[in-house]
This record gives sequence, structure tokens and C-alpha cells, in this order.
Amino acid sequence: MSKKIAIVSNTSWSLFNFRFNLAKELKKNGYDVILVAPYDNYSDRLKEEFEYHGIWMNNKGTNPKEDIKTILQFYKLYKTIKPDLVLHFTIKPNIYGTIAANMLGIKTINNIAGLGTLFIKQNFITKIAKWLYKYSQSKADKIFFQNSDDYKMFIDEKLVDKNKCDILPGSGVDTNKFVPVDYKKVDAAFRFLLIARMLWDKGVGEYVEAAKIIKQKYKNVEFQLLGFLDVENNSAISKEQMQKWVDAELVNYLGVSDNVTEIILKADCIVLPSFYREGTPRTLLESASMAKPIITTDNVGCRDVVDDGVNGYLCEVKNIKDLADKIEMMLNLTNEQRKEMGKAGRKKILQEFDEKVVIDKYLDAIKDILK
Repeated sequence: MSKKIAIVSNTSWSLFNFRFNLAKELKKNGYDVILVAPYDNYSDRLKEEFEYHGIWMNNKGTNPKEDIKTILQFYKLYKTIKPDLVLHFTIKPNIYGTIAANMLGIKTINNIAGLGTLFIKQNFITKIAKWLYKYSQSKADKIFFQNSDDYKMFIDEKLVDKNKCDILPGSGVDTNKFVPVDYKKVDAAFRFLLIARMLWDKGVGEYVEAAKIIKQKYKNVEFQLLGFLDVENNSAISKEQMQKWVDAELVNYLGVSDNVTEIILKADCIVLPSFYREGTPRTLLESASMAKPIITTDNVGCRDVVDDGVNGYLCEVKNIKDLADKIEMMLNLTNEQRKEMGKAGRKKILQEFDEKVVIDKYLDAIKDILK
């Protein structure tokens, strides 16, 4: 009888966009795969190929009553579907899903993919979060980290057992889908593109301010934004704020898209001035895989994707002038120099961040735990 594996995340969108190839590979290897996440616009797509179960969770809330409710939901669901192993992604499944699974004797593999806004400020909530991580991860069978900074921090603060831990190259990237394509520009505009949820912590404000500086000196430069707006997050940028920027002709907001490759293709450079505690930003991996030069912050996760001056530039965190300087440096390169940067990025992705590396590490860990 096939072993049953549940894959759990905080949105169906993230399962579809980031974990679908892993799910397919597990299915191909003979496992029964169940997908679990709150219901959203992507849930029906998951149902087309896999057994799917919706679950409620307040992703951003810190209300203890709601969190107890989340643990009970995980407990009831896991008791019903009886998986042999659960792969948890994102904060609440990593913590509360693991506690519930442990109560039922179900094995777990967790993926700590960046700590978001949680560990930016050191406060009472951070202390509670660290305690919850320490307690829950002691119950996990394997813990993957997406960058060496988070791995080191968790071990140094004794939140995890080092023997259970390993580092993945981010979520990896499908290098067969995100490929370099020759694109014939239809106009003279130089396009910078930021792809992320529209959060202040992602450096969107710094990007807009840098755009203001650059637009005073250069014509035919466009600054684009792509990603969810007005999300449930304390750091969310409002629709009203975005409209002000668009009306001032500082940026073009492209909304959200299922065809990110088309938009990356038309961009000349990808920018992410994030000070969010990233895992390894998927959008940077995908863009580098398509041979696009990158400008990003010398920040946790982000710096892993860029060799400064080779496949892009690193800028200082929250430093608008430094960001504008790096944007200007990119503008002043020749087309040939930018192409060389793009080629170096593609090479780096193939060597260090191919999705196959991530999937193989999961397959090995699963075999080891379920043997």
C-alpha cells in the first residue's frame, strides 16, 4: 500500500506556484499526495490533480484563541486523512501543524523559508514566536532552511537540533520553465521590475523613491510593480497609496499575473530592495534563471542570489541613495555588459538553485524517515 504524504501551506496560491512540481514528483514516485491549504482562487486547480482539503487559518493574527483553533483543525484533519508524513511550509503550519501531527504520532518535515516581519523587530511577540518554534521543531523529524543566515540563527539560539537540519537552495527554480529568451524590444524604454507582495518591508517605498530620483535625470525609464496589493499584513501598502504613485507617474502597477515569465521577459532588470527576512526570494531565482540582471539588498536570503558586480548589484538595506546609484550603474552599462550579467545569473542558477536539487533532497529525506 502506498505511503500517504500531505503537503501543507498557508495559501493554495503558494502550493500551486511553489510546491506543485514537488507534489507531482512525489506522485510519480508512488506516494499518495494530499494538498492542504486555505481555500482561495487556486484551490480548484489543485483539485484537478490531487486530493485537496481546505483549512482555515489566520495567517497574520497572533490571537491565542485562534491559534488553538488552528491546532485543533490540524488535529481533526490529520486524524481523518491519516497521512504517514506531513510536509509543512510557512509559519503556522510549521508550528501548529507540527504540534498536531506529533499528538497523533505522525512524522513531519518542515521548511523554514524566511522569517518575514516576525524577526525584524525584537519584541514580546518575537520571544513568544521563538519559544513556539523551539517547542514545535523539537517534535519535527527533519527541518529544512532556505538560507544559511536563518539556519545559523536557529542553531545559535538553540531553537533546533542541528542533527535534524539541512539547507536547501531556496525553493529552487524550474530551469526548464524559466529560460532565457531573446526578446526584441518594441520601444526605447528601459524597464525595471519589482515582483513581490506589495509590502513596505519588501522595499517598495524605497523603490518608488529611487524611481523619483532616476526619473529626474533620465527619460525613457519605466519602473513597474507586480504582485498582490492590500494583502492582510501590517506592512501592506494600501490601494490609495499605490494610486498616488501611479497618478504621479512614478510607477506602473501591473496587478497580479499567472504569466510572470512574459512580464519578466519584457523587463531589462529585476529589483528587490527588501528588508523583509526572506528565505531565498523565488522571484529573484526565476528572473536570474531567465538571464535578467538583478539589483537587490545585501540582506538575508537576497544576497545569496547575487554575486555583486557579476550577475547584478547589491545595495544597502533601506538606503534610497545607494539603491538609486545601483539603478544608475545598471542604466549606464552597455547592452553587452547587461547580457553578460544575465548569462552569469543563469549559470549561477543552474549550478546552485535548480529545483531538482530541492526535490531530490526531499525524496532522500522522505525515504529515510519512512523506511
